[in-house]
Amino acid sequence: MIKPFLISVQFLTRLPVRLASQPNEKDLGNSLLFYPLVGFIIGLILIGLGWLLSGSPPLVTAALLVTTWVLITGGLHLDGLADSADAWIGGMGDRTKTLAIMKDPNCGPAGVVAIVLILLLKFVALHSLVIANEWITMLLAIILARTLLPLLFLTTPYVRSNGLGTSLAVHQPRQWSIFVVVTTFVLMFLLTDIQYLLLSLTAVVTFLLLRHLMAHRIAGTTGDTAGALVEITETTVLLTSVIALTGC
Repeated sequence: MIKPFLISVQFLTRLPVRLASQPNEKDLGNSLLFYPLVGFIIGLILIGLGWLLSGSPPLVTAALLVTTWVLITGGLHLDGLADSADAWIGGMGDRTKTLAIMKDPNCGPAGVVAIVLILLLKFVALHSLVIANEWITMLLAIILARTLLPLLFLTTPYVRSNGLGTSLAVHQPRQWSIFVVVTTFVLMFLLTDIQYLLLSLTAVVTFLLLRHLMAHRIAGTTGDTAGALVEITETTVLLTSVIALTGC
């Protein structure tokens, strides 16, 4: 299972990972099992950066954390968020038009606004969390968002007929995916304080709401809506922590 793990690292991050050979479709499907682990790695890198910047002003630390966060992921999910925002507004409720706009590589006004707003909210939330020394929240936000991706492919039809997402959906190991999702949530509950249960609930509620919107508009999911799910989940978890847990 090393190759699927490397595939997940290569896809979800810009960390220097090289594959010895081209992945087959089974390897692509199995890579979904490692998404929570990749989230854990991303979170540890950001926590390490936060530790190195412990003497810096909180505003600077928060800004560098957001910047590094985007650089590590290559803006992959931000791209999906932007495309989804453009499509949802420009599609005007029509499924065919929504999917067509989502496929357009150009970024429209709605997409730009969505990126600016999500980065602003993350920056503000991280500023408060840095002051409160609440690093576990950032780690959980990143892991939870990527744990929802195999859950999304498990429960939601993939509406594109070709592409990477198709291989992920068709060749996803369903039983192992259920095991990974359930185990991740259980470990979070066992290894953290009971107060962090609220963050898991926030992620689940966000998932259910966004999945409902996807099913209602396009009768399933795409790679772009999956990316939007990651960005929105990370942000809602961070904001929930700031509002409900830290008191900042």
